[in-house]
Amino acid sequence: MAAAPVDTTDATFTAQVLNVQGPVVVHFWAEWSGPCQIVKPDFDALATTYAGRLSVVRHNIDQNPATPPKQNVTSIPTLIVYKKGVEVARRIGALSKGQLTEFVDANL
Repeated sequence: MAAAPVDTTDATFTAQVLNVQGPVVVHFWAEWSGPCQIVKPDFDALATTYAGRLSVVRHNIDQNPATPPKQNVTSIPTLIVYKKGVEVARRIGALSKGQLTEFVDANL
């Protein structure tokens, strides 16, 4: 069975992302965004590919609008890698599968 990304909310973001000791990658996204839909299948596959090495988290900006401004997210898709609650890397825009893997590997 494939691992799945965790869906975070405004209420759970701190516990699921900022309070996690290991690396966490967050996809800030929205259902209506074409570029987000392009990234989604490859992003979701990261949960299986990096199981045990990386927490893979999605944050729907429409359903949970309070967190994006706090994280300086101004456009989507935005991917952010956090380590011990601190942002260490950010990519904005749709990434190919290769670019996504390269981004994650560089920031593990």
